[in-house]
Amino acid sequence: MKKLFLNFFGTSLLLIFSSLTHVNADELFNKGKEVFLEAGNCAACHMLTDAGSNAMVGPNLNEIRPDIQRILMAVRNGIGVMPAMEGILTDEEIEAVAHYTSIAAEQ
Repeated sequence: MKKLFLNFFGTSLLLIFSSLTHVNADELFNKGKEVFLEAGNCAACHMLTDAGSNAMVGPNLNEIRPDIQRILMAVRNGIGVMPAMEGILTDEEIEAVAHYTSIAAEQ
């Protein structure tokens, strides 16, 4: 009986903590999607299915599936014809859009 209680208790704690982190992740994901579509204007140049964008000026993010570090570097510093967004977007917006894009491109 004690072992059953401990298993139940441990599972309950795991579910509680994973749902708490999931809520924070969802907020960051949603903020990043908002930046992708609005303030960052990323959808004007990049194809990303989750965002409903199908532009082909910049790389197709669904195909290249960039990791978060690659996105952070490109957004902050610019790359090719893409302008640097550091100073235009806040650090928080840059981190959010990188988080969103890295996850959405994987889907």
